[in-house]
Amino acid sequence: MHYRSFLKRDYKSRSTAGATRRRPLRTHWRLRAAAFVAGSIVLGAVLAATHDSANNTPSSQRLVLAVPTSEGGHDNGIQALGERVTLGLPLPPAAVPVATPAIEAATEGRATWEEVVVKRGDTLSSIFSRLEMHSQLAPIMALGDATRALTSVHPGQVLRVRRGERGLEELVYDLNDAERLRIWREDSGLHAETTVRDLEVREARAAGTIRYSLFEAGLQAGLSQNLIMELATIFGWDIDFALDIRAGDQFSVLYEEYYRDGEKLRDGRILAAEFINQGRTFRAAYFNGEGARAGYYSEDGRSMRKAFLRAPVDFHRISSRFQPERHHPVLGVKRPHRGVDYAAATGTPIKAAGDGKVTFRGVKGGYGNTVIIQHGATYSTLYAHMSKFRSGVGVGTRVKQGQIIGYVGMTGLATGPHLHYEFLVNGVHRNPLTIKLPTAEPLPKAVIARFQEHAAPLFAQLDTVRRVQLAQGGTAGSVTP
Repeated sequence: MHYRSFLKRDYKSRSTAGATRRRPLRTHWRLRAAAFVAGSIVLGAVLAATHDSANNTPSSQRLVLAVPTSEGGHDNGIQALGERVTLGLPLPPAAVPVATPAIEAATEGRATWEEVVVKRGDTLSSIFSRLEMHSQLAPIMALGDATRALTSVHPGQVLRVRRGERGLEELVYDLNDAERLRIWREDSGLHAETTVRDLEVREARAAGTIRYSLFEAGLQAGLSQNLIMELATIFGWDIDFALDIRAGDQFSVLYEEYYRDGEKLRDGRILAAEFINQGRTFRAAYFNGEGARAGYYSEDGRSMRKAFLRAPVDFHRISSRFQPERHHPVLGVKRPHRGVDYAAATGTPIKAAGDGKVTFRGVKGGYGNTVIIQHGATYSTLYAHMSKFRSGVGVGTRVKQGQIIGYVGMTGLATGPHLHYEFLVNGVHRNPLTIKLPTAEPLPKAVIARFQEHAAPLFAQLDTVRRVQLAQGGTAGSVTP
């Protein structure tokens, strides 16, 4: 078998290869140049055609072009323009003028609505000045009692205003959830009226089990901050929420919600509630019947409101308890600690534990800024280390239970901001956390029957809420029995 070398067959000498390649290279460049010239002519013709009159523009136009020809295999350069080629080129459609509608004046003759949010420091005068309608303020206020409410606008409120060529055409202002003020203009002048809109009241239910705090569990159950604070207030005479709360404590709440046109506006009051604290069950229902003071009452008709609050501050930890003998953190010596220290941030409000009269207000040695209140002939309370006193509270001032008398601080001998609270019975210090407080008077016998008739279905609903909660494994949340 004979093997021929492909290498020899493919190989060409430098001189031979160069001779065969020069001629096609020149031909390609000449063809490219000719094509470029032809393309330029065609493009110029098309561009020129687009400038023709729209009334004399055919759908296509025939152009006669001279293009170069090149016979295959010849290398005699570019041939003379000896052949004329006729091409039919479609032209783009003529631009048809589109009728442009006239633009109307935007707002000159047309009334438009706008919302004005009341800012801090705003008055009706400043608002109307911003709206460039100050001259119309006097005629509006002259409409009488209906527009008098406009003199007390508050930040965050909204005025809806419609203006036109005559200035104010209409103004709408919600006085509250139910009442709306409307001012409008007719040919006869300005008019005003207040209308009452119906609100829908719905009952809602929530329940929860405490793992870390009442506040955290309440939020998980869907309660607002206000409802959580109201729940703590209802049971605040029996439970010290800074000391007594334990993991596993449970609560159930039946409360109102206000709706308008299907939209929730706000929460209402708590209708009934239950709190299970360390195995003890407390229940209360709201009652506002004839012959009774409006408030919350237990199942046996006793007011939940006692003579004294368990704690004069809300939701704060105990930093030091009542101790007959304690190592003083500042003085370094042992001395009795005859009260309870509530650790809280500087400025936290301090409330009077009960109704009474202020007998001391000022600096009292290591106590710093101090207030003492006498509650009748038997009881007195002391509040120390205040950062400042509440204005208007001085010696001789009569205060109500829950009224703010000062603010937490660290004046006197204190290592950090806290309230030092003492409770005295006939001048003798008693432990505020464990002393049995005076019970409230029950409802009159003539009223108890009406209260129980009112409260029975509410307590029955609480029973249902608790059963549903247990069925759900004790988790927090809103409850739909």
